[in-house]
Amino acid sequence: MAQDDIALIGLAVMGQNLILNMNDHGFVICAFNRTVSKVDDFLANEAKGTKVVGAQSLKEMVSKLKKPWRIILLVKAIQAVDDFIKKLVPLLDTGDIIIDGGNSEYRDTTRYFQDLKAKGILFVGSGVSGGEDGAPYGPSLMPGGNKEAWPYIKTIFQGIAAKVGTGEPCCGWVEEKAGHFVKMVHNGIEYGDMRLICEAYHLMRDVLGMEQSEMAQAFEEWNKMEVDSFLTEITANILKFQDNNGKYLLPKISDRAGQKGTGNWSAISTLEYGIPVALIGEAVFARCLSSLKDERIQASKKLMGPQKTQFEGDKKSFLEDIQKALYASKIISYAQGFMLLRQAAIEFGWTLNYGGITLMWRGSCIIRSVFLEKIKDAFDQNPELQNLLLDNFFKSAVENCQASWQWVVSTGVQAGIPMPCFTTALSFYNGYRHEMLPANLIQAKQDYFGAHTYELLANA
Repeated sequence: MAQDDIALIGLAVMGQNLILNMNDHGFVICAFNRTVSKVDDFLANEAKGTKVVGAQSLKEMVSKLKKPWRIILLVKAIQAVDDFIKKLVPLLDTGDIIIDGGNSEYRDTTRYFQDLKAKGILFVGSGVSGGEDGAPYGPSLMPGGNKEAWPYIKTIFQGIAAKVGTGEPCCGWVEEKAGHFVKMVHNGIEYGDMRLICEAYHLMRDVLGMEQSEMAQAFEEWNKMEVDSFLTEITANILKFQDNNGKYLLPKISDRAGQKGTGNWSAISTLEYGIPVALIGEAVFARCLSSLKDERIQASKKLMGPQKTQFEGDKKSFLEDIQKALYASKIISYAQGFMLLRQAAIEFGWTLNYGGITLMWRGSCIIRSVFLEKIKDAFDQNPELQNLLLDNFFKSAVENCQASWQWVVSTGVQAGIPMPCFTTALSFYNGYRHEMLPANLIQAKQDYFGAHTYELLANA
């Protein structure tokens, strides 16, 4: 008699750790992998002594499952997911469930949802965050898809998810087909957070001339303040890390940053839906610029910047200014991310619980921080909140940081430091708070050369 609660396909480190997490919570899992020998290796090593079972074929795998069959795919997006769904469909019955837990693009989630619904199979697209470390101890999970599947996976998902507060799971039903969109925005915000910290580090290193131990100490102290977060914490740890020769490792690491699809998808979505989420875009472009290492080496020998002068102000005070600029810019990043979520909800007719989404991000995921509690409070108090900047807490926070923020950006520009995310965050704030922008001149020009007509102000 079939006894297994759920199957998982894909035995890379993330898949293995998720299986072990489910096993630790009392669920019986059947493991499968395209390269079948990896199943045997996993059972003989990492899963040794557990209740995890393996299968040598998809047919054997489904035969071991309780009804309805629940199958998680943790494989590379698009081609591998397509291939496995194609192979699974002939084996499944009406009401069985396929869960895509990889980094699929949200349009693919919609495609899978519609195709499988026509065959009577329930599809769930779930964002999974927390990395290889989060998977065994409790990831952040963002499931969305066919809601009929939720009662059959809720106990498993909320059981293995990270817990915060009084034990609330960092997992809840997102909305039909929205799971991977929410994860995409999460990753876009992650790109922004990482870049903002890099810009703070650059200012500390090249403007203030701080030693690496000093920078590590600064980030440790900041991690007890408003910018307390996982990324702030690991920045301090990275800055402190020394190699076997007792030398700091960070200066030896190449300054080229790669990128995955989710950051690009976030930036593209902002253009598609006409939402000015410029900070995520600039974070992506900064990675693209970093990849031009050979060109930058040549340019550094030919292109002049400002004459380097030693910082003459109060270093301790300016360091506090950098922290405030980081905090204010971080608020803008999240405000823009939720603007994108809100617009997507309008486009697709979703009903998103923004406070609930924030709860999912409070534990295990890469952007987890104390800061998220304030965002949840803002949406709990006003579920119809149009923009985080209009919440009293965030309004006051940005106003309190504004003078420091402006000073940091202007000082960095004069020193020739690239700060695309600090700068675009401040520009967005200044644009958002202006009742009148110069776009009237754009309208007039378009009408002048193209007879596009123009729209007059209501009181004109």
